[in-house]
Amino acid sequence: MGKTIRVGVVGLGMGRAHIEGYRRHPGCEVVAIADVDAKRLAECGDKYGIAQRYADAAAMFREAELDAVSIAVPNKFHCPLTLAALRRGLHVLCEKPMAMTVAEAESMKRAADKAKRNLMLNFSFRFTNASFALKQQVAAGVIGDVYFGRTVWHRRRGLPGFGGWFGNKEMSGGGPLIDLGVHRIDLALWLMGHPEPVAVSGSAYNVIARERARREKKLYTVEDMACGLVKFRNGATLIVEASWALNINENEHMVTALYGDKGGLVQRNVSGSYEFVAELYTEEGGNLYTKRLDNACVPAPSAYHEFIASILEKRPPLAPAEHGIKVQKILNGLYQSAETGREVVYA
Repeated sequence: MGKTIRVGVVGLGMGRAHIEGYRRHPGCEVVAIADVDAKRLAECGDKYGIAQRYADAAAMFREAELDAVSIAVPNKFHCPLTLAALRRGLHVLCEKPMAMTVAEAESMKRAADKAKRNLMLNFSFRFTNASFALKQQVAAGVIGDVYFGRTVWHRRRGLPGFGGWFGNKEMSGGGPLIDLGVHRIDLALWLMGHPEPVAVSGSAYNVIARERARREKKLYTVEDMACGLVKFRNGATLIVEASWALNINENEHMVTALYGDKGGLVQRNVSGSYEFVAELYTEEGGNLYTKRLDNACVPAPSAYHEFIASILEKRPPLAPAEHGIKVQKILNGLYQSAETGREVVYA
């Protein structure tokens, strides 16, 4: 029988999804959990039968016999906890966004390289059947060279944990752009082959949430909608849009559309749900075709399965640190541009 990867999970809000994901992989076991909330720690430990429970993540890294950890805490703590885990020789799956700044993200990659451990980002929206089916077609050259795209996640009214850390810029680094837009930016970059961003121009707004925060006397220091334009070294352009509160029809509207010299593609959600479809648009023999991909034909692993598989197979993960750094450059560039009113240009 092969090696079993012993996993610890830090943060038991989103971390519960991590535990569930790991439980579906026969090659790993969640043996320890950590959270500053004693009630949540006890409830989660009892539910999943996990005996090793820690109020302090550093103590878990130090005392528990672990091979890997999931970091699923507020964004402010992604970098310090990842660095602490890597110093202990642990592989790390970090929630998105990678960090608060590009400098933090780069320090995380350097630490992973030094420790010779895998650092993977939980960019879960690329780990879907629809996304993998499209990636297969892109790799086959069906749409050719991408020169333009648009990637979007809007909500009609979906402000998470209103009054909590999501709306506190000091803890989160931003609002829907860093929370939702991060997924759609990553998906677009992955399908585009990760071109290098060279210039970013963005705008951010706090219109609907600001009024609600005023009425309810809640802390809210981030945007409720952001948008921007990203230019890449290869000449391609990407439009980015993200909102928690926007006057639209659907409760959830997600779409990533890319256009190449041979064809186009789209991955979008269905009727405001978390079910996705994928389509291709091509010209063949002078005729125009629209092709709906059968997602069941291309089963995708979950991010948790991929993380464990990368460790067992001693290879880099499919969502490595360098991908996270490019996404971070775009996020921070859009926020900086929105604040200054100027385009951000990278050397």
